[in-house]
Amino acid sequence: MNPADLGLPVDVPSTALFTDQYELTMLRAALKAGTAERRSVFEVFTRRLPEGRRYGVVAGTGRVLDAVENFRFDAGVIGFLRERGIVDDETLDWLASYRFSGDIWGYPEGQVYFPGSPVLRVEGSFAECVLLETVILSILNHDSAIAAAASRMSSAAGDRPLIEMGARRTHELAAVAAARAAYVGGFTTTSDLAAGFRYGIPTVGTSAHAFTLLHDTERDAFRAQVDSLGRGTTLLVDTYDVAEAVRTAVEVAGPELGAVRIDSGDLLLVAHRVRQQLDALGATDTRIIVTSDLDEYAIASLAAAPVDAYGVGTQLVTGSGHPTCSMVYKLVARAESADPKAPLVPVAKKSSGGKTSLGGRKWAARRPDADGVAEAEVVGTGPVPAELADQQLLVELVKGGEVVGREPLDVVRERHIAVRGRLPLSATQLSRGEPVLPTEYLVGRSGS
Repeated sequence: MNPADLGLPVDVPSTALFTDQYELTMLRAALKAGTAERRSVFEVFTRRLPEGRRYGVVAGTGRVLDAVENFRFDAGVIGFLRERGIVDDETLDWLASYRFSGDIWGYPEGQVYFPGSPVLRVEGSFAECVLLETVILSILNHDSAIAAAASRMSSAAGDRPLIEMGARRTHELAAVAAARAAYVGGFTTTSDLAAGFRYGIPTVGTSAHAFTLLHDTERDAFRAQVDSLGRGTTLLVDTYDVAEAVRTAVEVAGPELGAVRIDSGDLLLVAHRVRQQLDALGATDTRIIVTSDLDEYAIASLAAAPVDAYGVGTQLVTGSGHPTCSMVYKLVARAESADPKAPLVPVAKKSSGGKTSLGGRKWAARRPDADGVAEAEVVGTGPVPAELADQQLLVELVKGGEVVGREPLDVVRERHIAVRGRLPLSATQLSRGEPVLPTEYLVGRSGS
């Protein structure tokens, strides 16, 4: 959800400078050469998943749509480009009236992807499409990496809720995007208020160790928090002695105490001891929340522990060791001339070094087995086989420059959970392995 959806004022800056200089110098040269208006098709894909990952998660699509809408070269931007001499006056005149007028298709946000999956397809003139490369990749590479980590953590957590709390571990703007991507991947709440404001994600938070240290005694701190936030609050119990803190917490709040949070130590052992102590004190409904630099492996190791929720920060916002998806934005087809009716011809980089790609506009479908479980990612450039016609993955996102594919974030989140559930069971294994689905290519005549 955007702030505007909440009836709140929004000052949306231009995204036009979220790009690399060579996008503009390519535009300048193409304008001079007379090739800028050739109809072109660019695709976003990755050649491989991060090592050990079984699937990727498409996230950031909604932010991409916002970025495309706000990709405008206003007077300030044009002035900056002129002052720096980055492009000539002819190019500046062209940029001043820039509005993306093409079409964008892509995997719906929350969908999973595999090596070679055309997760986004951008079509229009070369000039208008090439300018979007950097901002699109910046968003998709970051958000999809966070969502993939979140998905693995969500799978490891099972039915236990996950709290995103990584804002202090990354750039302040990246923190908002990370909270959104984590929600797509299965997290239920965030501590970041900017993410709650901008996207409507539920927010949570109570107190840190500083609040306990502020007071003369731990009891005073607990009393102040309960008096302010009520008996259902969450009390942090590992500032000093955990057992003593739990006893004090229940004495102050009574058995109606909402939860206790443990942020250090051997979480498996401490959680068991705290659960036994809470039950003995009559606080049988008091929940246990654990934090402390968790990742998917630590969460999985606590599956048998009496833990009710997890708070995750650093490992989430850094992609749990894989902060990018290595997605690329490649020209795969272009017209033979600037004539709008000129046919498209496939193009692709063919040099050695593991960076070759397949030319032609792609379609993609996911073939299910007899039980409805996905068994292959099928990518093709020719006609779609009849048996895969209703399994196609790309949906229309932008038509003639107008956004048509924006969705509520809850719909995206629910999609991911459903799609993940239709993957083979090995998709949720945390051990290193190959992509859970093979990518099969059907190469035929590319349509125009």
